[in-house]
Amino acid sequence: MARRVGVCGHRWPVSVPTRPASSQVGFTIGLLEAGPLGGLAAWTGFTLPSALLMFAFAYGHTQFSGRLELGVLHGLKLVAVAVVAQAAFGMMRTLAPDRTRGAIVALSAGIVLLSAQASSQIIAIAAGAPIGLFLCRDAGAPTPHHLAVSVSRAAALASLIIFTLLLFIPPILLAFAPHQSIRLFQAFYRTGALVFGGGHVVLPLLQSATVTPGWIDNDTFLAGYGAAQALPGPLFTFAAYLGASLRPEPHGAVGAIIALLAIFLPGLLLIVGVLPFWNRLRATITTRAAFAGVNTSVVGVLLAALYHPVWTGTVHKPSDFTIVLAGYLALTAWEAPPVVCAIAAIGAASTLLT
Repeated sequence: MARRVGVCGHRWPVSVPTRPASSQVGFTIGLLEAGPLGGLAAWTGFTLPSALLMFAFAYGHTQFSGRLELGVLHGLKLVAVAVVAQAAFGMMRTLAPDRTRGAIVALSAGIVLLSAQASSQIIAIAAGAPIGLFLCRDAGAPTPHHLAVSVSRAAALASLIIFTLLLFIPPILLAFAPHQSIRLFQAFYRTGALVFGGGHVVLPLLQSATVTPGWIDNDTFLAGYGAAQALPGPLFTFAAYLGASLRPEPHGAVGAIIALLAIFLPGLLLIVGVLPFWNRLRATITTRAAFAGVNTSVVGVLLAALYHPVWTGTVHKPSDFTIVLAGYLALTAWEAPPVVCAIAAIGAASTLLT
């Protein structure tokens, strides 16, 4: 079992309390137990099954037609609303339990919803760090566990340098060679580098990266997100579906591979880069306060995404709201598995479709 550390009174996986935590935990365990190859093997074993299923769904759902196609796609969109609502309100209870952090959530959501710029999500998340430094100084003390790390500082620094270079090199390359493959890598790598607070936060960032420029339509995007909830594995494998479904080339298998590797790579590089320094970092009030502010801001970004594009693009009539409400109650009150909710939503949407 992975050790856990405290951040602002809460307990988080030992992997950095940001980004795709589940895949990072698996990679970290493999890295600590068997070195770089062990980390790669653990990450592949945890990620590949879900990625293959999402890739298959990108092609499989196009085989439906007529009423069945509309029912499947609309049902998946509706279950996506319920799942995002569950994630957003659950994070709200955990990360914003008081008035101060509730105000940070409202500020973050307002920045995103009142701005027409895609960069507003990045601005809202980045603003959480300095706000947290001032308002979350009462962060709880770290747990006494000391993580034994086998990664050298030289390897860590090299990893952080690569992480940074991959953020800045693609925009430079695009200025000289505006190739779609570079745009695709840049969009998904930047998204993976900016995801804080867990996998669900990838939704608004990926929506801005793929739907806004017209690479994929919003209905197809939300249907894939709904399918990702019903399948096992990390939510980031949603990237395989998107890479395969994009309109401009590369798409298909090539697009899926580029998108999948690009979105996971930042988190894995940061694990290697941060591990040797993690014991010291987590012991400082400044680090814990900054992370607390960022994670609270993330809740606002996710709530903004719940409203737009998830709610506004899906719930249009009373029957839609009824299915979403039933799905939300099934997930929260009855703790039903997401796959059961997805199947029920598809059935209900197909039945009520006119």
